[in-house]
Amino acid sequence: MSGALVCWKCGVSLKEIPRPFARLAECGQCRAELHVCRMCEFYNPRVSEKCDEPMAEHPRELERANFCDYFKPKPGAFVARNEAKAGAAKAGLDALFGEAPKKGVSSDTNPARAKLAELFGSESKKKDPPR
Repeated sequence: MSGALVCWKCGVSLKEIPRPFARLAECGQCRAELHVCRMCEFYNPRVSEKCDEPMAEHPRELERANFCDYFKPKPGAFVARNEAKAGAAKAGLDALFGEAPKKGVSSDTNPARAKLAELFGSESKKKDPPR
């Protein structure tokens, strides 16, 4: 991975932003604040406090500017969303819970209600049992 800093939110190069980042420095492209946990080398989403620096005070909002003295900008902080992985996960859910609505099916049709009607008959065909 190269040492070039990019915005944690949009991935645009931050070579024009002076170092060290001011607390309220922003990305020129998406206006995201840069002195944030998500942009720091110590940010780790796999630990409870999301930070590998044991002495740091952990801010509540990881995507907002903070006063952390341990902040160290991380090259490659931007993580692009993997569309192929998301599509595979959706396909797996569709296979598990049934297919997505087919083309030509009205968007206001409830697929679950249609399945119930198929199983138990529609409400218009059913009559209330005699009392």
